[in-house]
Amino acid sequence: MEKLPYVWDYDIDEAQFRALLAGELRLGRLGQDWATVRLLEYAPYPEIVRLLGFRALVEGWPRWRDSIRSVSRRRGLDFLVAWLPQEHPEVL
Repeated sequence: MEKLPYVWDYDIDEAQFRALLAGELRLGRLGQDWATVRLLEYAPYPEIVRLLGFRALVEGWPRWRDSIRSVSRRRGLDFLVAWLPQEHPEVL
């Protein structure tokens, strides 16, 4: 498996990142919340949806929101998390 661009500064491959994201692996202080915040901060939108899914994003957003440093990314995800349940509940 290859290295993902949003974990450029860690020696973590795609399989390890997916295991972290799923809560199946912990590497020191790096766990599921770290992997999720890293994905939300640096991955492109289609990758976020593919790896996390809409339901997990909507349910976990209150826990991860304050860890997202980018104001524009936080604002965009705020909108998405509020909009999805109202306009597209079928994807949840």
